[in-house]
Amino acid sequence: MGRTIGRYVLLSIFMVISIFPFYWMLIGATNHSSKMFSKPITLLPGKEFITNLVNLNDNIGIYRVLFNSLLVSGAYVLLALAISTAAAYVLAKFRFRGANLIFLLFMLSMMIPSQATVIPLFKLMSNFELLNTYFALIVPQLCYPFAIFLMRQNFMAFPSELLESARLDGAGEYRIFFQIVLPSMKPALAATSIFLFMTQWNNFMWPLVVTTSSEMYTFPVALSSLMGVSFTDYGQVMTGITFATIPIIIFFLMLQKHFISGMLGSALK
Repeated sequence: MGRTIGRYVLLSIFMVISIFPFYWMLIGATNHSSKMFSKPITLLPGKEFITNLVNLNDNIGIYRVLFNSLLVSGAYVLLALAISTAAAYVLAKFRFRGANLIFLLFMLSMMIPSQATVIPLFKLMSNFELLNTYFALIVPQLCYPFAIFLMRQNFMAFPSELLESARLDGAGEYRIFFQIVLPSMKPALAATSIFLFMTQWNNFMWPLVVTTSSEMYTFPVALSSLMGVSFTDYGQVMTGITFATIPIIIFFLMLQKHFISGMLGSALK
């Protein structure tokens, strides 16, 4: 009994530590910036949320930023998931010379810092006059090695005998892939989608480099513009962070029932 109580106490402490940053975010969003650093510290919600929201919209155009982030992240998830799934399926279920080498190169590319690719990609976008466009925000980073790895590990567990039986019955490769394999990969697709969405939603450096006007800003870039040298309105910052957090939570809740099984499926291969 004592061990059980101690376990629950320990879990409760960790829960409070995990939840408190989100609570502090909400406190900051509903209070004036000056109250966040007042003594004693304010731990109760205030009445300044609407004021902070109006000021935030005047400064960065919060609804335009939200639209940009949703459009860029949504398109990125769809396109990157399609590319990763197709590449992973080929590497997992088709035997050809060089397959293992290609997969190894994908894995090695994960060791290259994304910052190392910024300059060549920027020059490429500049030469094609694609800076400050949705194309520049989405396309250059569509190949995501970790997504390929995650999907490949799940495809490896799919019985190859089912594929051979379908081929003997006259099913083509496209029908096998879309009607037999993909429906059983929902957990893996959900887990990969969450990783892709969070990667693009939180992406800061690349949008900062390729956007030249505030009309194309995504959340990380727009929120960074609120940070001043001598003064920062943390009420606006916390309000913006609250808006930026909500879509991630909603997206995770939509796919959470598949997320854990998808991650376990890739880990056990």
